[in-house]
Amino acid sequence: MRRKPVVRAGLSALLVLGALSGAGGAFSTAAAASGADAPAAKPAGASAPSAGLVRALGRDLGLTADQARERLGQEAAAMKLESKAERAAGASYGGSWFDTSSGKLVVGVTGAERAASVRATGATTRIVQHSAAALDAATARLDDKARKKAAPAGVSSWSADPRAGGVVVRVREGSEGDAAVRAFLREAKRSSSVPVTVEKAPAQAPTTFAAGTVGGDPYYTGNVRCSIGFSVQGGFVTAGHCGQAGGSVSGWDGSYIGNFQGSSFPGNDYAYVSVGSGWWTVPVVLGWGTVPDQLVRGSNEAPIGASICRSGSTTHWHCGTVLAKNETVNYSQGAVYEMTKTSVCAEGGDSGGSFISGDQAQGVTSGGWGNCSGGGETWYQPINEILSVYGLRLHTA
Repeated sequence: MRRKPVVRAGLSALLVLGALSGAGGAFSTAAAASGADAPAAKPAGASAPSAGLVRALGRDLGLTADQARERLGQEAAAMKLESKAERAAGASYGGSWFDTSSGKLVVGVTGAERAASVRATGATTRIVQHSAAALDAATARLDDKARKKAAPAGVSSWSADPRAGGVVVRVREGSEGDAAVRAFLREAKRSSSVPVTVEKAPAQAPTTFAAGTVGGDPYYTGNVRCSIGFSVQGGFVTAGHCGQAGGSVSGWDGSYIGNFQGSSFPGNDYAYVSVGSGWWTVPVVLGWGTVPDQLVRGSNEAPIGASICRSGSTTHWHCGTVLAKNETVNYSQGAVYEMTKTSVCAEGGDSGGSFISGDQAQGVTSGGWGNCSGGGETWYQPINEILSVYGLRLHTA
């Protein structure tokens, strides 16, 4: 990150001015400049929700302060538990999700013989008819068909839903009667070994959230403005539709940051940008004055149903819940696979920005529908896949 004599409130999500102070309760100088409340002092490795984060969840999810603090603690426990519970379920694993009424992780199992082992981890169980492997296989068959022949524009997205025990195809309002859509649904149901249900999606087609160049925004490539996702050793990750491999990237002040070292879109929506020329990386997501800048401590995956927040250069900080995983999004440029859908709003220029749950990195903003005035839904590309593909190491506090 480039040193500048004056701290600027409109910095990008991760390349914030100033270095972190000491370990544990450190925060970026951007938080101090914006007037955001600093995290309370905690022992090294501990992480308590800030007053700003509690307020943001209250605003976006309709929670009281006590409810928000309790839920964040429950979700952090569920994230740590999920992989252990999946191992305990073995081949009978039918997916998992966070239940807001009980505050616990629920794990679907196809046989009662594994239920006790799963409950021993601390999760609750539900007997389901189909395993997660069967649900994923059914979704993969639809993905394969879309790779061979583009899905009709009236189909918004599709994904496996472990809570419903099948595949859900979402059709844009007003497109239900289109011949191509009806043919797609018939073939989906005919070729699937699990139930296929249809849900109505908004008439607005899902779109990516890049934007034309305007002054004072986090980073630019060509005439496109996007948002930085997460710092990795040597650079940052962001959305693939924001730029192609080799493309030059400039920061909020117009100075050169680095180049796209890899980029994939459609099919995927992720990219890796190198950082140099006086810029450096820090394990921080910008809170934009709504919350303190958030330290990133890992990338444990949040379950379906968990709360999640997004930071972006246009609409700043907004929260919602995880609605679906491994969803295929049918953009006009082509389908993008294995995305996570959320109820968080976003707008043009937020593309590539950070999705975070507690202090755990989740993914980079891809696209969606709606806006932050009337509401909407947004998909992100999961962070762990990006790290794996490029062989990167997340920069953590």
